[in-house]
Amino acid sequence: MTAPPEHRHAVATLFDADPKAALKHHFGFDAFRPLQEEIVLDVLAGRDVFALLPTGGGKSLCFQLPAVMREGLTVVISPLIALMKDQVDGLDAAGVPATFLNSALDPDQVRRRLRDLHEGRYRLLYLAPERLGVGNVLRDLAQWNVVRFAVDEAHCISEWGHDFRPEYRRLAEVRRTFPEVPILALTATATERVRRDIVSSLHLRDPARYVASFNRPNLHYRVAPKTDTFRSLLAFVRQRHKESGIVYAASRRQAESLAQKLSAAGIAALPYHAGLEPRRRAYNQERFVRDDARVMCATIAFGMGIDKPNVRYVVHHDLPKSLESYYQETGRAGRDGLVAECLLFFSAGDVAKQHGFLEEKDERERALALESLRTMVGFAETAECRRAVLLRHFGETLEAGACTGCDNCAAPRATYDGTLAAQKLLSTVVRVRQTSGFSVGLTHLADVLAGRATEKVRAWYHDSLSTFGIGNDVAHAHWLAVGRELVRLGLLRQTPGLRSVLELTEAGRATLLERRTVLLTAAPAAVARTRAKHPPASTAARTEGGNSAGEPEFDEFLFDELRTLRKRLADERDVPAYVIFPDTTLRAMARDLPRNPTELRRIPGVGDKKLQDYGAPFLAALEAYSAARESAAPEPQRSPG
Repeated sequence: MTAPPEHRHAVATLFDADPKAALKHHFGFDAFRPLQEEIVLDVLAGRDVFALLPTGGGKSLCFQLPAVMREGLTVVISPLIALMKDQVDGLDAAGVPATFLNSALDPDQVRRRLRDLHEGRYRLLYLAPERLGVGNVLRDLAQWNVVRFAVDEAHCISEWGHDFRPEYRRLAEVRRTFPEVPILALTATATERVRRDIVSSLHLRDPARYVASFNRPNLHYRVAPKTDTFRSLLAFVRQRHKESGIVYAASRRQAESLAQKLSAAGIAALPYHAGLEPRRRAYNQERFVRDDARVMCATIAFGMGIDKPNVRYVVHHDLPKSLESYYQETGRAGRDGLVAECLLFFSAGDVAKQHGFLEEKDERERALALESLRTMVGFAETAECRRAVLLRHFGETLEAGACTGCDNCAAPRATYDGTLAAQKLLSTVVRVRQTSGFSVGLTHLADVLAGRATEKVRAWYHDSLSTFGIGNDVAHAHWLAVGRELVRLGLLRQTPGLRSVLELTEAGRATLLERRTVLLTAAPAAVARTRAKHPPASTAARTEGGNSAGEPEFDEFLFDELRTLRKRLADERDVPAYVIFPDTTLRAMARDLPRNPTELRRIPGVGDKKLQDYGAPFLAALEAYSAARESAAPEPQRSPG
């Protein structure tokens, strides 16, 4: 990775009274996204603020815009070095003086940046939480006219969160050291319990609270069976060969293997995991961020804080550990608001593998992880709208028919008469209880039905039950799936905790006694068979009148030309391509064909600094394209007369 550039600008223009003027001048946008303006106004008023905005919802702007509207330094606590560098590069391109202090800098760079901080040259300073305990940082902050702290990825402070980081607990010291400086806490993923923990742990005082919808309408969710998985993955990636994507794997070895196999098939893919040498890991990430590699095959070590907006798909090769993890990882797709796809490969074997991982945890952690896993499996197997299931987990209700893209809504799964299978499983639950005086878990029930004489089955004489082996005509995994669906249908109840067992509900008892019909859901279709329902995001814009997410039509050939120009300019400046302009801006150019600086400035994402720096080459490319198209147009034919 190249050394970070020095950022020494004149102090940015102040827009005390007009947030929209500052928004357009620096960031090129005419309108705020939902809740952004309200959050910005509360931050400017000096209030503590808690804000939960989905990935791609514009969290960073909530502290970046106030930083250019008032004198003083905004200190941003951020967990990853890559995010700091990406955001500082982006701010630099927008004409906002910002810097970071972290372990990637050599001593001379640190000294220069400290000098500039003492001279008040910056509006934003990015720090990792552990940096607060290094040297005299807290003492220095007291001399730098800090006017606010912004804590990004604030869920990392909560032990109840899916990504707890002990170093975030150090942030409590910030409030003690700077009791009068307001704090803005930001996250994209937090249940109600985690939200309360964030407010308490950061000692926020009567904070303004903003919770946006968790819904990401531009993301399309689907689940496919894990059969011939690599061939399905390769076909999926090849259809999107011009686009960037992330493939998540459960292990380092799997991530390496997938990257090697994709590379051998001609796909520019790289691995990323915690076992790689740090320099190699940083290099691979840099190549992906700069579009030199199209696919990142990674463990969960990759992603948090990645600011790349044009990730067009996220594939989970293996089952995530929780629905929170799945939501955050899929949230790395489509940050620019354009259509992106989220594909999960699922098999019963993944569930068993995750259960094996749980054995390594202590009892309390195992119980919590098991509950999270059950929720994740429920999402993977449900025949209900996946978007509705996902939002319900975070306490939000999706209106009926409001799904903008999931496999279950696009192509509802077939149902079949599962009455006999349900009767077999429900009666086994009853017979175990009657014989032994206690209930058992789903795996044990499946063992009985499949005729597996395990040690526990024999010890408890369950091999003598009348239902022992009556289901050996189907796979053991089938009974596990049936049992989980009967829980979702409310015919069985799964007790909480580590030693969870299944018990009949009243509805289950009535179903058993009255022999009620039970409809079960067929397994998800394979990727190839659902492809027609889900066109690749890269081709969606070719559809007449736009696509399902409401994206307007644009000239795709011109879009590719503009992407090539952007990549060249980005490489010359040693920054990621999206720092120049995001895809949304290039698409708007390819749609509206601006002819002069005034028209180009109207394009969303073109601020005054970027117009000054990049306006000329893009206008030249647009003019050349228009001229070539006009010269290639056929001469109008005169009608005879």
